Amino acid sequence: MRWEGLFRDLEAQLEAAEGAALDAEVADRTRRESASVSLVHRALGAAGGRVSVRVLGAGAVDGVLREVGAQWLWLQEDGGRDALLALPAVLSLTGLTAWSAAPGAGGRVFARLGLGPALRGIARDRAPVSVWLLDGSVVTGTVDRVGADFLEVSAHGPGEPRRRSEVSAVRTVAFSGLALVRSGP
Repeated sequence: MRWEGLFRDLEAQLEAAEGAALDAEVADRTRRESASVSLVHRALGAAGGRVSVRVLGAGAVDGVLREVGAQWLWLQEDGGRDALLALPAVLSLTGLTAWSAAPGAGGRVFARLGLGPALRGIARDRAPVSVWLLDGSVVTGTVDRVGADFLEVSAHGPGEPRRRSEVSAVRTVAFSGLALVRSGP
């Protein structure tokens, strides 16, 4: 009878050790998987939901996360304006879900959706925008040209249509200095 209790005890110890090893392996795999998830993939998991984003040079931007690109976030703000946030200017996000998109999600098309193509779409629209720079300054005007790593904004009065006679200056902005582009004045 004593041996029966001894073997039950040994069996329980073995099961506990196997359970601890499994728990450790699961925790290690979870840490490794988390290490491969980028901020873009965290944001992709929250697309369609409400978020608050702290942006260098522009403060808080709140709204619905409409789309996520490889280098930008598009929010529809509470007032109905659209905001394109340059990912390097994003300081923090609040409101992300527990879900993340898997690394590599989005495929080749997603990988090509950098800042340039998004800004070229805004330039084609010819609508007035406000452009926030990382230093907190703002240029109001129309995006006229988008290069490989810069955009040019023809500055004119808020709410004014772009007319050559109304353009007070053309500012060339490096992508590296861009915080966000907001629709409307």
